[in-house]
Amino acid sequence: MTDMTSRPALNKDQAGNTGSILQGGGRGADVPADSRGQTTITDSVVEKIAAMATREVPGVHNLGTGMARAIGAVRDRVPGGRPGVGRGVTVEVGEREAAIDLDVVVEYGISIVDVAAEVRTDVITSVERMTGLEVVEVNITVDDVHLPDEDDDEPQSEGRVS
Repeated sequence: MTDMTSRPALNKDQAGNTGSILQGGGRGADVPADSRGQTTITDSVVEKIAAMATREVPGVHNLGTGMARAIGAVRDRVPGGRPGVGRGVTVEVGEREAAIDLDVVVEYGISIVDVAAEVRTDVITSVERMTGLEVVEVNITVDDVHLPDEDDDEPQSEGRVS
């Protein structure tokens, strides 16, 4: 007895030609590759893409709220700790769509409206190009303005003796 599930079924078309039809779906050269499995893109992937696209915009100093930046700076200095690339980015990813929220610090003297428009455009372009997801919204909260005399890298010492 032969197993018919592993063999193609032979059928005749209207002209009487015999051809093979693969049973069980999803196999053969005529089946597109995108129907042969499922791709899942996690929130963290979209967060990283959105964060990198945001940081590339001139006028963006940093991402994250004040507390998130402070905690992140401490975590970045711990040996073996990895920098939080997605800090300041929150996303919701569905099967075909993504919504993105950004907390941004802009440089003093730069038009916030122009920076926000460029961030929104770059994030949408990058996420859609790299993931195939449709970005339905990019909400931007400008959390702070970085002044030229502020130095984020030096620990702030409030003590009386140095």
